[in-house]
Amino acid sequence: MSAAPRPETTPRLEPFRLRGANFNLLVLRLLDPRPEAVVPAIGDQFRRAPGFLRFAPVVLGLGDLDIPAGSVDFQGLIDGLRGLEIVPIGTTGGTPEMRNAAMAFGLPPIRSTGGKDNEEPVAAAPAPAEPAPPPQAPPPAPPPAPGTARPTMIVDTPVRAGQRVWAQGGDLVVTSTVNAGGEVIADGNIHVYGALRGRAIAGGGDNAEARIFAQNFDPELVSIAGYYAVRDGLAGAPIGKAVQVRLTGERMRFDPIG
Repeated sequence: MSAAPRPETTPRLEPFRLRGANFNLLVLRLLDPRPEAVVPAIGDQFRRAPGFLRFAPVVLGLGDLDIPAGSVDFQGLIDGLRGLEIVPIGTTGGTPEMRNAAMAFGLPPIRSTGGKDNEEPVAAAPAPAEPAPPPQAPPPAPPPAPGTARPTMIVDTPVRAGQRVWAQGGDLVVTSTVNAGGEVIADGNIHVYGALRGRAIAGGGDNAEARIFAQNFDPELVSIAGYYAVRDGLAGAPIGKAVQVRLTGERMRFDPIG
């Protein structure tokens, strides 16, 4: 008995689609270009908070380096960071020569939303004989009305180990527990009405006014606007109590609630 003929399938006309999207990326600001100085220091810091940057994409910040472009060992930095299971994907800041040098090692310039034009790579191209007049800039968006609430994400279930929750552009409220190995991220404030045992990262986009509130404070790591403290550095914090975390200048404070 012969098998029935298989129906022919029509191939899709579109093999792929491109979409624009925004992602929350960490910037590793290089203050020293030497891999032998940077990599061991990062490894020492993040061994205190296992899994914090494991397989995380990071952008290398070059704006603080005042050295010739050829003095940066990009290949050494890439190999060292990948050895720590950190994934460098691009650069920001720095001189055009430095950005172009990084591109030779597969690290393209990455422009943040609303970033400056001088963070773009410089392309050698002849200027037109008569440049067209620049397009008229759109009018600026009106400021939010007084009393307008920022968007808030509410999570009613526990944040499990290995799970990451990000509230883009607003606050995050977790009515349950953030378990060890879980991670909550917000561009604004973070409220955890259960136990905070994982990692909490607030104040994305350099929002130093953001705060972290936890009913039961016992985290692996807390961070606000790029400043962070790991579990080993929380000796003076009221562990197991209701706590709010905030910045005063560049110092992180842990104040009891109530």
